Amino acid sequence: MRQLPNKKKDPNLLVGVETSDDAGVYRLTDELAMIQTVDFFTPIVDDPYMFGQIAAANSLSDVYAMGGVPKTVLNIVGFPIKNLAPSILAEILKGAADKVDEAGAVTAGGHSIDDQEPKFGLSVTGLVHPDQIYMNVGAKPGDVLILTKPIGVGIQTTAIKPEKLTEEQLNKVSNTMAELNKTAAESLSGLNPNAVTDVTGFGLLGHAYEMATGSNVSIHIDYNRVPVLPGTLELAEQGFVPGGSKANHRWISESVQYENLSELEQYLLCDAVTSGGLLISLPSDQADIYKKRMRENGKEASVVGHVTEQEDFAIIARK
Repeated sequence: MRQLPNKKKDPNLLVGVETSDDAGVYRLTDELAMIQTVDFFTPIVDDPYMFGQIAAANSLSDVYAMGGVPKTVLNIVGFPIKNLAPSILAEILKGAADKVDEAGAVTAGGHSIDDQEPKFGLSVTGLVHPDQIYMNVGAKPGDVLILTKPIGVGIQTTAIKPEKLTEEQLNKVSNTMAELNKTAAESLSGLNPNAVTDVTGFGLLGHAYEMATGSNVSIHIDYNRVPVLPGTLELAEQGFVPGGSKANHRWISESVQYENLSELEQYLLCDAVTSGGLLISLPSDQADIYKKRMRENGKEASVVGHVTEQEDFAIIARK
């Protein structure tokens, strides 16, 4: 994006590329703004229907992370039609359509190409009030950090191909990725989150780093309070740490102070996630209200850290 020529900023572009946020937001009227996002990737599970569910939940998540409501989606498809049965693509599309329907949005079309390997995702358009946009910057000292899904997805999905996951683990990680962030976003209604993002490819610490640096604060993460998919550390010990997680660890290494954490535990906090939960910087006196709302809807929400004035390190992670 840095190579694009500088042009005069449109005053109606409320969220662009400046803060590496989850989606773009464009004001249509004084009371209505449009959220736009797009994401796609290769299969991370073998079941095509579940892959469609996960890809859809992942793409829809960016709208929820901005405080919006998804309205329309377009499918993006790359598929080796000469090598794989069309029925596989049909299952992918059905999985996505069911998840889009669960979100209350509609599929308006899409585009497909003949490709060497399957790729699938969505372009999503949502709506939000211009004064009620959530951004990944704005965290304030005194806030607590809340995470709404467990981490460890990258490590667990890396172990799928060599069949190192138990059936229970496979179901758990698949359902975690396919879970919408709809309830997590709606449970913030009436509260005052100062910063919100979803945890995806940069891992928990990578997205916390973006939040901290963009907000000019430091974020403290308590390793023992971070929800983790069962058996993840054991899989990491067996060598199933993906290259993306290690790259995340290198990327933020000079900005993180680790206290009493092994290298594998550090990798876990940096683990690249697909369709992760929301990371919310919320005033501490509102945390219990939010957690109660989530519990009432059968969802998880964990206080995993807190925000301070800017210190020597953007992130302090301790055990």
